[in-house]
Formats: sequence, structure tokens, C-alpha cells
Amino acid sequence: MELEIDEKELKAAGAEPLTNGRLGLRIRGWEIESSNRPILTSPELLLWEERLKTSHLPEMVFGNSVLSLTHLASGTKISFNAFDALAGWKAEALPPVEVPAAAKWKFRSKPFEQVILDYDYTFTTPYGGSEMIDTNSKKAAACNLYWEDCEEKIDVAALTSKEPILFYDEVVLYEDELADSGVSLLTVKVRIMPSGWFLLLRYWLRVDGALMRLRDTRMHCVFKEQSFPVILRESCWKEGTFNALAAKGYPADTAAYNDPSVISSRLPVIKHNTQKLKLDYNP
Repeated sequence: MELEIDEKELKAAGAEPLTNGRLGLRIRGWEIESSNRPILTSPELLLWEERLKTSHLPEMVFGNSVLSLTHLASGTKISFNAFDALAGWKAEALPPVEVPAAAKWKFRSKPFEQVILDYDYTFTTPYGGSEMIDTNSKKAAACNLYWEDCEEKIDVAALTSKEPILFYDEVVLYEDELADSGVSLLTVKVRIMPSGWFLLLRYWLRVDGALMRLRDTRMHCVFKEQSFPVILRESCWKEGTFNALAAKGYPADTAAYNDPSVISSRLPVIKHNTQKLKLDYNP
């Protein structure tokens, strides 16, 4: 839920709220907007299934919800949406998590027939955001945005400083409760400070009694007067089984694992990397 806007703090930071009912800020050459909309309707879901070439989608898809961050001078736009995230799930196609109860979770209309789970019913996605040059920019056709591995790290210490938060919001992209046997959830949170913006895209999975998985993507941008912004993206994939956690002395009770922020420090890292957004311009 967004914070109440303090007009004095906004003015001091050179920021102003978006107009025409839009939620977000314009600040230091950036336009940042969040939108939380209802879940997709049945006709919309059918269209998505056709476009994604699948008959499986999460129980709740907030397909019209989006977070977008646009650097006005360069036309660089980074956005987060459910469709691109599910396209990533479909392309990655991880094997389904093996648990004895899984087969009965996803039957649709024939409960007496054996159901073979041949897809990743957890909707795990490698999605780290969508980037593009805004089509309103004259340079769009000649530009190519890409992420390049780098040694720089997000300055976590700077983010813990006592700086006013000018805007905060959380956008839920999709959610599935795995037939009351866990949770699969993709959200993105953003906060804007006078010095820059920071966001966390988090995929959180808990398959009760079996597995927990976190895929976190953090992005940070420090406001500077420049033609192209410096944006760092840090991606981290962690996961572990309930049995492995219990062997380390952690609780085996599902009730102890409701908060992914608490669980994060207990899960082993599977993959981690940091990247910087780059722009090629070929007129």
C-alpha cells in the first residue's frame, strides 16, 4: 500500500505526483507509476492461455497491474507485468516439484482419472523485468537495451540510511495457493527516495512439507543528471527442502515459514549475479 505523500518533502526533492488519477511520481527526469488492478476475467484468461500456448495459469492473475519506470531523456522504460513473467515461466519449463499429493491438486474436471503433472505447476519464473526504449522516442528503432554482468554491487548500506520515502507501493502480479497446500506468489515493491529509486521483484514458493524457493531481483538507480541512467540489477535464486532445513535444526512446521524475508537467510543460494543496464545506439 502506498505511503501518504508529504508535499513539503516532495517539493524539497524536486518531485511531483502524477496527474489524471495515476499513482506515482515524476522526479529527477524519471516518471514512475504503479497500477493495481483486479484479476483477469474468464474471457481474458482464455485469451492469455491462447497467447501463451498453455491451459494452465495461476489461480489469480493480475494481468492489468503493472509497475513502470521511465527515464524521460533517453526513453528507457523498465516495467513489470504478469504476462512477461508467465512467458518466462513457460519458456524455462522447470520440472514439477515431486510431492505425493501434487497430482490431486490440479485436476480440472475428471477427478477419477489419473492426472500426470507434466508442467511446472508452481509457476516459477526467471523473470527480472521488461526493458525497452519508449516507442514515443525517436531513437527507439536504433537502440538496443541489454543487461551486462558487472562487478559492481548495489549499495545496501546507502539504502538503510534515514532518508525520507517519497513514494512506496507493492504490485501483485500473480498468486496461486496450490490447492491450500502452499503458496506461489510474484510481487514487485518500489520505493522512491530523494537520492534514487529501489525495487524488489520477488517470486516466493512454499510447497508445504516439500520445498521453499525464492527468486529475488533487486534494482537500484541513483538520480544523476545524465543522458542514460546507471541501473544495477542483482538476481538471487535460493531454495531448500523442509527436510534439509529440519536437519539444520530449523522448525519442520509449515506455520514457521509464512514470511519469505525471514526464510531468506536460511535457504542456500543456487545462483547469484549482478548486472548493469547497457544501451547500444546504431543510427
